[in-house]
Amino acid sequence: MTKDELARYFDLPSRAMREALDLISRVAPLSTTVFISGPSGSGKEFAARAVHAFSTRGGAPFVAVNCGAIPKELLESELFGSEKGAYTGSVRTRAGLLETAAGGTLFLDELGDMPLDMQVKLLRVLEDRRFTRVGGSQEIKADVRLVCATHRDLMKMVDEGLFREDLFYRINVFPIMMKGLEERREDIPRLVELILKRFRGQGVGEAPKFQPSAITALQAASWPGNVRQLRNVLERCSVLYPGQSIGAAEIERIAAPRKVIDRVEETMALFSSIQGMGFGGASSQATEVTAAPDHVPESSGEAEPEPERSFDEAPSIAPDLLSLPTDVQGFLRATPDFNFREHIMRIEVAFIKGALAEMNGSVSGAARILGLQRTTLIEKMRKYAIDREDA
Repeated sequence: MTKDELARYFDLPSRAMREALDLISRVAPLSTTVFISGPSGSGKEFAARAVHAFSTRGGAPFVAVNCGAIPKELLESELFGSEKGAYTGSVRTRAGLLETAAGGTLFLDELGDMPLDMQVKLLRVLEDRRFTRVGGSQEIKADVRLVCATHRDLMKMVDEGLFREDLFYRINVFPIMMKGLEERREDIPRLVELILKRFRGQGVGEAPKFQPSAITALQAASWPGNVRQLRNVLERCSVLYPGQSIGAAEIERIAAPRKVIDRVEETMALFSSIQGMGFGGASSQATEVTAAPDHVPESSGEAEPEPERSFDEAPSIAPDLLSLPTDVQGFLRATPDFNFREHIMRIEVAFIKGALAEMNGSVSGAARILGLQRTTLIEKMRKYAIDREDA
């Protein structure tokens, strides 16, 4: 993100964000280690990027690492690098993230998940600004600015013996607290504007028009996932209601974090959004589009990455897929095996193949008429195993 984008993110009406911006502006030009705390999704990485962007190191690399996402047996070599032959399979000398970030900023996210033995080694880096690659003996200067963050209560972890007290006091030089969204609801209207503006360049589609009642509903909603959850809700609104005016009722259905989505309501909303594309004519016969045998049914548990799917030939325009049934509730009752997700996949395949055919196989041209980024279209073509020759 640019400096201007980061500044706009922190230029919010709440006192908490203005205090955070003031702290960032004070510490950014210095070399001081910064410790950012706050709940998940509250914008800790945004704050870290702002510290970097407004520092004298802003033109150098910003390297982020999630300390809880890397297996503990690999974390040391990821941070410090390794010499050739340091361990089985180490066939060359490899620079670590401390070297990759040389001259810039290393952001250690979720520091509370770092194993105790690694905490000792990190403490030495903070004290001496030097480190040694795994399997090496030569000390290397750590020319980086360290910014650390966690959603955990590190003082409580210190009391429980899960986090080193000396490391806590070494990183807690300049603390910045990012408050959760429920403590700064007055920021929500401005955040909606900023997030929707970012969507325009990300292939999300046309944003809905939020009535005042919709903004009021967003401010009244529960936000355990904070700004990250708000962004997801706004993206869902953009998918279901592109260019449409929405109010409190739509927000209340979508924003409930653990509410089961009403299948009828979602189907009607998505069919309605498709009608505005000019394809909703009378139903006619169309070639069936079916998933390959490796289709994995949707799980009732946590979402998993969707496998690649291969689809049979689809017409460039499939009217029967795009026409809104006059009685959606009746349609769903009459077709108990109806799979909404599969249906939308078929629609996507039909549009992609139709757009490719219209543009004589040009991916860039097809992306343009579909209103997608070229990279987004390429990912969808890979997902559905579509070649431009299929059009």
